[in-house]
Amino acid sequence: METLPATQNDMGVCDAFEQYVPVGKPDAMNAPHPSKVAGIDSTVPAPAHTVASVTGTSPVPAANPQTAPGALLQDRLAGWVSDLTTLHELTERLVRAATLDEALRELLRAGAALVGARRGLMALEPADGLGPATTVGLGLAQADLGHIETVPRGSLSHGRILDGLPGADDGISEPDLFAEKGLDPRHREVAARLGYAASFALPLTTAATGRLGAAVWLYDDPAAPSKRQRHLVGLYIRQAAEHLGRLLELERTRASMATMTEELLPSRLPRVAGVQLAARHRTSPRGGGDWYDALPLPDAALGLAVGSVTGSGPSAVAAMGRLRASLRAYAVMEGEDPVAVLSDLELLLRLTEPARSATALFGYCEPALRRITLAGAGHSPPLLLGDRRTEYVETSVSAPLGMLACWEAPSVEVQAEAGETVLLYTDGLLHRTGDPTDRAFARLHAAAAGVPTALRRDPGAVADHVLRAVLPEGADTADSSEDVVLLAARFD
Repeated sequence: METLPATQNDMGVCDAFEQYVPVGKPDAMNAPHPSKVAGIDSTVPAPAHTVASVTGTSPVPAANPQTAPGALLQDRLAGWVSDLTTLHELTERLVRAATLDEALRELLRAGAALVGARRGLMALEPADGLGPATTVGLGLAQADLGHIETVPRGSLSHGRILDGLPGADDGISEPDLFAEKGLDPRHREVAARLGYAASFALPLTTAATGRLGAAVWLYDDPAAPSKRQRHLVGLYIRQAAEHLGRLLELERTRASMATMTEELLPSRLPRVAGVQLAARHRTSPRGGGDWYDALPLPDAALGLAVGSVTGSGPSAVAAMGRLRASLRAYAVMEGEDPVAVLSDLELLLRLTEPARSATALFGYCEPALRRITLAGAGHSPPLLLGDRRTEYVETSVSAPLGMLACWEAPSVEVQAEAGETVLLYTDGLLHRTGDPTDRAFARLHAAAAGVPTALRRDPGAVADHVLRAVLPEGADTADSSEDVVLLAARFD
């Protein structure tokens, strides 16, 4: 079996890693490229702060017997320092990855540089079965990953690792796939189609959670990592696996919080003649206390509500659920008087949650009359938009619930016209813009006024357009400490 050339084996690992840069972004300051190794054309030269043991592609000269012993030791120590520096830099890059997906891709890139490969994939499949399970590729398109998934799992090196077969703890090297007599025909076909001839796979395990998944790197030509490369990539993978384990737990916690929050909100909006409803909700990673509700009331009426509980995390989510459930009960009993509904809610909050405050907006909607009677407690005013006007509803200034010994504020009536939409929202929509309050309100008004005429018949399309126009690029889906709630009611 032919291993990597001596020049690659003896090269400082920091030099080898720095030879990787993203495809399509060449560095104008790069020195001439080293020679092709195992079908991989490295693209970045050694950095100035490392001590390379070779220059260009010249073979390593034999040790001179007359060379001072201290010089050999100094060269070896320089190589160790270079390797440790590289591992430190790789770990720092990985730690800067904010999400699990980013960390997986960074691990693939770093591992490819360490073992001298160009492509690879990472299969995340926790042994506890709690997920999430995903596969990401390096230098492989989604279609390529699909082709690899058609290969029987037991014939793939990373598949055998995921299945927990013995003998895979130190990795599985396949230096020449097409020379193997027992290679699965489907694997041979896929390897020929994608153009790889060798692979090296490593498991990702942690002491706390066990197996997390497996990474495999693919070589264009028959090749295998040297003993030194395997040692260094093993050190890196052990550190990376611990970080991935922490990100995995964080991802699971976020998913659990999002699920719990969604379960406490309406599973579907009611259908009431004369009005169409749509809601959009974005939860913060830690779980927030923003909520909305829409419930049918006697006499063909409809109760509309949005609100926000102070704080974040499980306690805020639980408080939000209790507050929303209580408001539904008060709305059924005395919904035609929104002030009474919020007064009862304020008393309950003060008695049961003395350390917490909340904002709320409740509206008693009569679809047949296109009329909403509103009462607000420290909440942002609704926005009314139609073909002939886009304006904020003037509500009285009032304190949030739980802030005063006794809350009370007058109600206001909103008379809508056919085809007009009333937008109820929480303050998180304004806060996510990052603008001062007055500019955030102006941004929201401009977004509502700019809804295309063709979209105004659909309250869901109106809500989506407003979210896209109000929030900066990426803020709609990015992690944020602010929840966002938007409830749209369009009158026929």
